Amino acid sequence: MKSTFTLQSLPELMELLNAIPHGVVLLDTDLCIVAMNRFLEAMTGFTAHEAVGVYGDFILRSNLSGNDQLCKKVLEDGQSVVRDGNIINKSRLIIPIHFTISRIVKEGRPTGVLIVLEDMSALQAAKVDYLGSKARSEIIGHSHQMEAIFELMAVLARTDASVLITGETGTGKDQIAEQLHKSSSRARQPFVKVNCGALPEALLESELFGHVKGAFTGALNDHVGMFRLADKGTIFLTEIGDLSLQLQVKLLSVLDDQEFYPVGSSKKVSVNVRVIAATHRTLKEEVLRGRFREDLYYRLNVLHLHMPPLRERDGDVRLLLDYFLRHFSEALGKNFQGFSRKAIKLLTHYSYPGNVRELRNIVEYAVNICQQAQIDVEDLPQFVVKPPPQVPRQPAIHAQSLTSSIFPDSSAARSISSWAEVEKQKIMDTLKQTGGKRSEAAELLGWGRTTLWRKLKKYGLN
Repeated sequence: MKSTFTLQSLPELMELLNAIPHGVVLLDTDLCIVAMNRFLEAMTGFTAHEAVGVYGDFILRSNLSGNDQLCKKVLEDGQSVVRDGNIINKSRLIIPIHFTISRIVKEGRPTGVLIVLEDMSALQAAKVDYLGSKARSEIIGHSHQMEAIFELMAVLARTDASVLITGETGTGKDQIAEQLHKSSSRARQPFVKVNCGALPEALLESELFGHVKGAFTGALNDHVGMFRLADKGTIFLTEIGDLSLQLQVKLLSVLDDQEFYPVGSSKKVSVNVRVIAATHRTLKEEVLRGRFREDLYYRLNVLHLHMPPLRERDGDVRLLLDYFLRHFSEALGKNFQGFSRKAIKLLTHYSYPGNVRELRNIVEYAVNICQQAQIDVEDLPQFVVKPPPQVPRQPAIHAQSLTSSIFPDSSAARSISSWAEVEKQKIMDTLKQTGGKRSEAAELLGWGRTTLWRKLKKYGLN
């Protein structure tokens, strides 16, 4: 039977359907396929060329009872239907699906049915309990950039070689590292994560390699260390670019020999550990600046995986918005009808400098704030609705006048011309005041010990 409308009558149809980050199929009033988007092609294994003109149930082989009857009912009464079920694709794989069936009306009369098929595989594989203490997001993406990442991960998981994961903050490097471990032959062994930028050098060395009793003041007992805890498993060193040069030497030795000396010990310890490292820094530039060892860089960079920023992942923003909306809604017992058109337009055009982590936080904020059935612009954080203007650079004279107010009686006030120098001078004066006692200096400056340590490192005052 002839279709009630054709592709020629809707020249922008495919562009519209392909912009939707789920499988979408358009049926005519005879329930034959008029069009389907690229997501559904990938999901079913059938191309649009093969499917157009074929009865819908022959392509969407679903377990929904009376699927064609559901579509006919939607055509008659116009009430959208939402169901959970599955389909069997061309390769005979069963895919869990969230179906949404809606009527299309043109010039006051029904002209077809639109079915949106949301692939629930990732959600079912990792039911995320956001009320629990181990809430975390899953790796989600349908963009060609993420498809390339998933293909590469399958290769990296089959080897024991070191992996370096790079990418901006918030792109999901931690989740990628954990998934590589879970997909590897070491999956049943420990996965240990260490943030190399979170601890002072002395504490970090002990944290990584352990120490023996009496190795230093306060070492009242032996400490195993993260490398021994990760034995036969994987150790994930995040923010590897913050590792000191001294510890870089020791790490290089571990990578080469799988042996090391705990702090204060004369006995070597052997381990069998796979190392995955991650950083948001450009390590090649750090090598050129003398802040990262070239030999360690090449030893870590045996295999390299770069996480693309969210702004470069075509179509993934909408997919992630729907994903996080559903889970935060379930966690709070709320039921939303999605985002308004204005909110979607704003959210899909936002640049997300914090990437997936920032998007997740935006949705969590909106779900908590919104009191209506649909999330609108006024429910979004202000920095999304109205990004703050860029702060102009302060001229040097401002730093000079600020210095004069901080050091009114010091000759340094006449020579210091930047805030960095002001802060450095303040630290030095405070350390002189406390006789070099860092704990007291941190207290006088109103900082934590870790903050003071970082600034000492920054200004070369160690």
